[in-house]
Amino acid sequence: MLLALLQENSVVLDVEANCRVIDAAARTAAARGAAVLVTPELFPVGYAPRRVRSGLDPSLLPELQERMAGIARSNGIGLVYSLPRVTGQGDWQISATLLDASGATLLSYGKVHLFGDDERAAFSPAREAPAVVDFNGIPTSLVICYDVEFPESVRAAAVAGAELLLVPTALAHGFDDVPQVLLRARALESQVTIAYANHSGEEDGCRFLGGSVVAGPDGGLLAGAGGEPQLLYAEVDPGAAARERQNVPYLAERRPDLYRLWGL
Repeated sequence: MLLALLQENSVVLDVEANCRVIDAAARTAAARGAAVLVTPELFPVGYAPRRVRSGLDPSLLPELQERMAGIARSNGIGLVYSLPRVTGQGDWQISATLLDASGATLLSYGKVHLFGDDERAAFSPAREAPAVVDFNGIPTSLVICYDVEFPESVRAAAVAGAELLLVPTALAHGFDDVPQVLLRARALESQVTIAYANHSGEEDGCRFLGGSVVAGPDGGLLAGAGGEPQLLYAEVDPGAAARERQNVPYLAERRPDLYRLWGL
């Protein structure tokens, strides 16, 4: 299965411009044969947590969600997008959604680990564990940005059966070790393929790293981007995770009863 990752510069609160970028990328990726396009964290509204919280009318979110479904449907490609969501209790959270090629929602997830003062001022952390769905024959899950830097998040997805983890992110310049080292370690230790799609350029004073990557379940680098805008592609072998888990059974040989005694 061919994955496509959008690495691009969004415009804060310019929904029309950002949607045009997603639509064009979806069209190009679909023509290339990609099954899914993964877009960066909060890309449709831009990554600027305080400005988004103060300037985005939440009544527009259902229309924007339908816009994303229309992009997937019209281009015949799966789509991962990230938007704010408002809970029944009025809490704002950062979310990610996986759509199939018909625009139907397969999976939604709320960000559990918020990064930095701006995110904590604008959003509340979610609590649900990563869920798993079948996407084109591969058990697939979602986490968002900082979540993937915690081994517990990735391991929870893997224990639930995930073999592919799709990750919208907004990683600033200066954190090069996250995509270059940490992501590959996460993929190796939980034997999942991880696709990590980041912003590039500067948005609202934040300079983004780029550096989007796809890491295989053996920790190998399947694809990697530099700092410039681009569409990144990687072919995922549907049998790769199962082979790695058979060769070295990390998941089967865990000892969670003992870890609980250790206070983990």
